[in-house]
Amino acid sequence: MSDLTVNPANATVADAPKRKNRFRAVFARDRKAQFGLIVLGLFTLGAILAPFLSPYDPNEMTLNMMSGPSGENVLGTDDLGRDLFSRILWGTQISLFVGVATVGLALVLGVLLGVLAGYYGGWIDMIIMRYIDLQWAFPNFIIAVYLVAVFGTGLLNVIVAIALAFLDDFARIARSMVLTLKEEQFIDAARVQGYSDLRIMLRHILPNAMAPVIVQATVSVSYAILAEASLSFLGLGVNPVTPTWGLILSDGRSFISRAWWLGVFPGLAIMLVVLSINFIGDALRDALDVRETDV
Repeated sequence: MSDLTVNPANATVADAPKRKNRFRAVFARDRKAQFGLIVLGLFTLGAILAPFLSPYDPNEMTLNMMSGPSGENVLGTDDLGRDLFSRILWGTQISLFVGVATVGLALVLGVLLGVLAGYYGGWIDMIIMRYIDLQWAFPNFIIAVYLVAVFGTGLLNVIVAIALAFLDDFARIARSMVLTLKEEQFIDAARVQGYSDLRIMLRHILPNAMAPVIVQATVSVSYAILAEASLSFLGLGVNPVTPTWGLILSDGRSFISRAWWLGVFPGLAIMLVVLSINFIGDALRDALDVRETDV
């Protein structure tokens, strides 16, 4: 038996150039993924440079209320005279941060539960998966609303609530991958060599189970951004003085018939970011699919 069969870590290292070439080939021919990278990159750059690019304080109120797009206010102003472009720009920071932080926390917790359930099986698997099944029975957003009602509003509470609502997807994916991988010969070889369960899970199982988890994480970022915007729209998000896309939409919904820009521009920002992330997620799925023919 070759070393690559015994230890898939070697195979992972050996296949790295092929995987890099596959990534390059997939993104080179996928126009939607290229569009997603450009748009997401621009929004990320705008979020980082918001203190320098924002022409006004996002919460500064003026007498120039309900003014349409103009040279002075590129995207117009809201009912309190606040500059809409500045508020959307600062809101990008919150939306992207919540999306990444939420998915990061959900990934860690979900993968931990999934690996434990899949590797040990028995009563551990039964307890964990019955909880996951219970959570699976409810829409993620409903769970997030309930948890925010329990924890209270605020940035940290919103992140924790959305992460707990989304962890079941990662747990199911990780468990299914572990159930397949733990029957492979390289896992038996690792046990024969006396490796601990922790080392086997961290060094042999996790690296080979991360491809579908990464794809799920990419897609979940867009869901988390939508969830945060929806919570803020309902008044269950971050502090009301903090500009977020959902809060901007909520503030402008009463005036949408008289000031179209209050709904169009923040809604367009949400749509572009979510669409871009989904395009990138589709390309990642194709690039990480081992069944695809190497280019």
